[in-house]
Amino acid sequence: MGACFSDIQGGQQAVGLGTGDLAGNSLDLDTSHNDAVEFFLKSKGLQELYTHVESRSFREMGSCLSDVRGGQQAVGGAGGGGGGAHDMVSGGGGAAAHNDALDFFLRRKGLEGLFTQIELSLSASKLRDRDVISKSDPMTVVYAKKIDGTLQELGRTEVIMNNLDPSWIEKVNIAYQFEIVQPLFFQVYDVDTRYHNISAKMLKLEDQDFLGEASCVLSEIVTKKSRSLTLNLHNRNGHGLKILGTLTVHAEETAASRNAVEMTLRCSQLDNKDMFSKSDPFLRISRVVETGGSIPVFKTEVVQNSLNPLWKPICLTMQQFGSKANPLVIECFDFNNSGDHVLIGKLQKSVADLEKLHEEKVGAHFTIPSSGHRGHEKVLKGQLFVDNFLEKQLYSFLDYISSGFELNFMVAVDFTASNGNPRSLDSLHYIDPAGRLNAYQQAIMEVGEVIQFYDSDRRFPAWGFGGRTHDGIVSHCFNLSGDPGGFEVVGVEGIMAAYAAALHNVTLSGPTLFGPVISNAAEIAAQSLSYNNSKYFVLLIITDGVLTDLQETKDALVRASDLPLSILIVGVGAADFTQMEILDADNGHRLESSTGRIATRDIVQFVPMRDVHGGQISIVQSLLAELPGQFLSYMRSRDIRPHPIGIPQSSTQEH
Repeated sequence: MGACFSDIQGGQQAVGLGTGDLAGNSLDLDTSHNDAVEFFLKSKGLQELYTHVESRSFREMGSCLSDVRGGQQAVGGAGGGGGGAHDMVSGGGGAAAHNDALDFFLRRKGLEGLFTQIELSLSASKLRDRDVISKSDPMTVVYAKKIDGTLQELGRTEVIMNNLDPSWIEKVNIAYQFEIVQPLFFQVYDVDTRYHNISAKMLKLEDQDFLGEASCVLSEIVTKKSRSLTLNLHNRNGHGLKILGTLTVHAEETAASRNAVEMTLRCSQLDNKDMFSKSDPFLRISRVVETGGSIPVFKTEVVQNSLNPLWKPICLTMQQFGSKANPLVIECFDFNNSGDHVLIGKLQKSVADLEKLHEEKVGAHFTIPSSGHRGHEKVLKGQLFVDNFLEKQLYSFLDYISSGFELNFMVAVDFTASNGNPRSLDSLHYIDPAGRLNAYQQAIMEVGEVIQFYDSDRRFPAWGFGGRTHDGIVSHCFNLSGDPGGFEVVGVEGIMAAYAAALHNVTLSGPTLFGPVISNAAEIAAQSLSYNNSKYFVLLIITDGVLTDLQETKDALVRASDLPLSILIVGVGAADFTQMEILDADNGHRLESSTGRIATRDIVQFVPMRDVHGGQISIVQSLLAELPGQFLSYMRSRDIRPHPIGIPQSSTQEH
């Protein structure tokens, strides 16, 4: 899950800060930095001496959600986040060509390319109102302009509901190199209400209303004393002289620290701002910067109809709060669907102050500007309390992998009849004698090539489902190798060979059931816990059809959400994959079983192959966009830490 969602259903889901891995699917591939890909490249001897550009927000934090259901669900904090998929961008954010000669010189000197990671915060003012009944629901997309003039998407903010003066919480990170020119390009969109249930990273920009665009050079921002630059928004390509509002970009150097604090906040005796019910309060936390302004870094969920709200635990990284002594502005608002949230009260405290409130078990009074005396503030009865306070370290994906943790690959292939006769040219299972890979082979090769690198023994469970095996029985989880006693094959080449052989030995049948395959994978993951907590499993399911056992699949996924397991579903063909989007849970709603149990975490990522063929995304990018975050969310929820370097690990058994 590391996902960033649009403001959905009234904005009630939190807008947070986490690992918002904002992949762009409408123009260019995502260029987010990703530990998994970087580690893979380094292991192959491919050092990224050119700058990598990141479009993620606080990679160490939990999933970043835009205001969902009107902004009432919180943003930020609990889970683990993985960066987005990594794309190699020539020349520092695409602004200048990669220089092999310079890289070779630096390598000979034992030096890497020098750059500084910069985090961009965005806000806008006086945007155009494109909605008839309500206000615009704005989102900003940030691009690097490459030397050939093409645009490379770096990231997207969340969507903020009903607001013409938004301050986005989602950040965009970029590597700043002083020696090259790095042009940036910004586009602001009003997200149509029809798409509020779609993950922001999957929004097609051509379906949204254009609000304005602006451009600048990164050095223009970082050389300002305030580190902020306000740009006028204009129509596309500068057509027309009319100013369509302003966009302010603030840059800060990122802090390379694992330190974080987890807190449980509550309030008591808040003023009531509603006439016929009680207030619906939420907190917005902003960090005060050197210039005196403040940057929003976190928003809690909305607690409905309460003057004594208790919020879910929040987690703030040092990147967010700066230092324990850095002042934070904590504002309490009454949520309104219109977007005109009413200030209940505010206060200013540092993290150290909040820790003291917890230790002394006392509250801090909110204040509000006095209407009668300018510059004076009225102290309110309402107070903020810190029920729990914990300092912790948030380890990265690389911390685990480099200390001996492994990703173990499993694959399941759809053998239902809807794929078409494998001997027919239009079959999804047709194997081209000329060597051109079909969609199933392409998915196996691309995903397996990356994941197998993290698996020391390269022995992979491989299954088929929905096919009639040699005994005449339709099986929904049979060994792809055809060996009744062995479900493992060796290497990606072993999977490819077993798949090709199975097409000759298995008759396509149906229906399409995921439950048995997921249960088998979950059993293997569960068994591994008895002897080794350093393994994490990745199941690739490749399918063409509509599920027959949707609820059974949900039940299996909810049970598996407690295990070290992630599931990547690749959809091939032109079927309606709406069900897969439900399983993906990128709308912020975790899966619920038939017994009412809610999934512990999101473990599914769905990728439609037609988007891959359309050149919008790659399977590998889509897998790695959420996999590190899912891995981290599991390890952190179990308080499993990386192994100390140099200490031998327990012997690894076959999975």
